Amino acid sequence: MENFFKFKEHNTNTKTEITAGVTTFMTMAYIIFVNPDILSAAGMDFGAVMTATIIAAGVTTILMGLLTNYPFALASGMGLNAFFAFVVAAQYGWQAALGAVFISGIVFLILAVTGLVSHFDAAVPSSLKHAVAAGIGLFIAYIGLQNAGIIVGYEATQVTLGDLTAPGPLLALIGLLIISILMARKVRGAILLGILLTTVVSFIMGIQPVPTGLGDIFGPPASLAPILFQFDLRATFAIPIFVIFSFVFVDVFDTMGTLLGTGARAGFLDDKGRLPKVNKAMLADAVGTMGGAIIGTSTVTTYIESTAGISEGGRTGFTSIVVGILFFLTLFLAPLAGLVPPEATAPALVIVGVLMMGSVMKVNFDDFTEALPAFLTIIFMPLAYSIADGIAFGFIAFPLVKVVSGKFDQVHWLLYFLAAISLLHFFGPI
Repeated sequence: MENFFKFKEHNTNTKTEITAGVTTFMTMAYIIFVNPDILSAAGMDFGAVMTATIIAAGVTTILMGLLTNYPFALASGMGLNAFFAFVVAAQYGWQAALGAVFISGIVFLILAVTGLVSHFDAAVPSSLKHAVAAGIGLFIAYIGLQNAGIIVGYEATQVTLGDLTAPGPLLALIGLLIISILMARKVRGAILLGILLTTVVSFIMGIQPVPTGLGDIFGPPASLAPILFQFDLRATFAIPIFVIFSFVFVDVFDTMGTLLGTGARAGFLDDKGRLPKVNKAMLADAVGTMGGAIIGTSTVTTYIESTAGISEGGRTGFTSIVVGILFFLTLFLAPLAGLVPPEATAPALVIVGVLMMGSVMKVNFDDFTEALPAFLTIIFMPLAYSIADGIAFGFIAFPLVKVVSGKFDQVHWLLYFLAAISLLHFFGPI
């Protein structure tokens, strides 16, 4: 094992790798509860989605470790799961949405295998990439506040503040306080621990029934039957092409950004700032996305939380193997998931939104030609309730303001094509 993962070459050992794997798992395990909560809003079976989420994360993370020998972990991506449930599935059905995820995985696979992903990455300016991340963060936080009942519909102003004294919103606020304190104290696994502690508070408040035995916490995994092989490619053809493109776009740049960020933290980048074996890493991501769609979950992507394990000394794929094994062990916590109320997972969405919004600081707002496209991308995601629409506005605005200001050299030729596709998204057939 030590020879296979080259421990000596990477100046690590079994104990360090196991510690790193446990750390990474703790920081991202919240997805086990949050993803089923989001996708069940689209009509999917909660227990089945939980099982699919765990299996997809476990298999893909182990695949990443074996293919690349990098300590990266993967799971259903935040933001894309919200886009899946609240935008695509809400309009076209979750079976069609799974088909869209599967097709996006195929496209991602082609981009990874051919190496075209690097050209695609070079075409989109960094300001738009950061704006997409920030916009998704704002979108996720908005959904979390809605799920908690903290923000509710109101005819006169579209939205307003809910009744904060009601049990649900009050529990969500308590959960937000708990996770915030844990995050501020830099507690490992703060989001997961916060969800569990908020669930305990829900028992005290009488919102959820108190478990009476181990059978209420441990048990066999829920069946995949309700969602396995349920993606409907024929129904997917009714979805606008740009919506499917949005799945690809967000996955590509989320993955590229995460791989480069975590790779830099681990010291894997070469002297030109490139990550060796990046195509293999992207391949694992693409396979995970396609496999996830087949078993019934949204887009699988590399997690930035991998840096937690890297910070603990994880340097090889054995860290990923440990993460994958830990995911599989949680298959036997299916009954526990049924005890977690949505008000306990809603604060997690808000906190993830906070973390993703940090990308906005990397946008140069002193340059109006950078600021306007970024702002439009960010603001339209939550207001239009669509990641795709936010991306489209950014693609249109960026070349437009650059051209009128005479900065032709700052616009990649491919971006004009993406702007044309975006215009067709709003005014044409796609």
